[in-house]
Amino acid sequence: MKSSRLVSILLLLQTRGRMTAAQLAEELEVSVRTVYRDVEALSAAGVPLYGDAGHAGGYRLLDGYRTRLTGLTTDETEALFLAGAPGPAADLGLGPVLAAAQLKVRAALPPELRAHADRISGRFHLDAPGWYADADDTPYLPAVADAVWNGRVLDVLYRRWREPTDVRRRLEPYGLVLKAGRWYVVAGPGPRTFRVDQILELTVSDEEFTRPEAFDPAAYWTAYQRDFHDRLRGGEALVRLAPGARLPGPAGDAAHANGRTDATGWTLTTIAIESVDHAHAEFLRLGTDIEVLSPVELRDRIARTVTELAERYGNSRADGGD
Repeated sequence: MKSSRLVSILLLLQTRGRMTAAQLAEELEVSVRTVYRDVEALSAAGVPLYGDAGHAGGYRLLDGYRTRLTGLTTDETEALFLAGAPGPAADLGLGPVLAAAQLKVRAALPPELRAHADRISGRFHLDAPGWYADADDTPYLPAVADAVWNGRVLDVLYRRWREPTDVRRRLEPYGLVLKAGRWYVVAGPGPRTFRVDQILELTVSDEEFTRPEAFDPAAYWTAYQRDFHDRLRGGEALVRLAPGARLPGPAGDAAHANGRTDATGWTLTTIAIESVDHAHAEFLRLGTDIEVLSPVELRDRIARTVTELAERYGNSRADGGD
């Protein structure tokens, strides 16, 4: 929109000083001719803007023409720019909006506060996802976010971990949460928590709902995480870990902090497990770097799996080899 572009030109010149028509055109992704017309429009509106010809020329604002954002302290300014999250904003379709907002704030800051904001942006970067997790495929995230904002009911086909895996659900989306690079939607009735990347089909209905006034997303998520960790401690396993072996996440940190290492370098420790099924899959990933001592059910199950694998691979050459 032209009005938005005119504001952007004004803020760019206020923030960066002199800029050529070509630089403005590249920044705004428009033609140089469009920039000429926009500059004329700004001048006609009374904006004190002038251009210099020549190699070092360009457009600039009259010295002293500046809008200032008052009331921000240095700490508040640094926190504002440190809190910027371009990745999640882009996921929600708000990348350009975030960029425009930061430009407006930066342009309105007094020079001394702008310097602090630039130092923060140049020294810190927040990257929420974990190292070993690929980004979730969330094609329905913008639609879910729009339904959260506008109070619209969602009809979804959702994939859960237990049978039947694919189920139909009617969701009243109260809010979205980004945790370690993964998006969750908190939805009623309940409320309950659903992973956005596990939504297989989605339809936004014409039905509207009213979010409970007492619902606090931060308080809900804190309670949800506490309950989640309590459920994870459904049992314990006594294990030995080889030198250098490490379980991922908080469970691994706690295991090594509370373990006892013997003269051979192996660590005897107790690990909280969610269930035998879950621990069976997780511990097998470590291969020979872990030995389960108890519970006996888990130890026997891993032993049976290892025996089946040995038989399968031991017979593979006889069945299909040369």
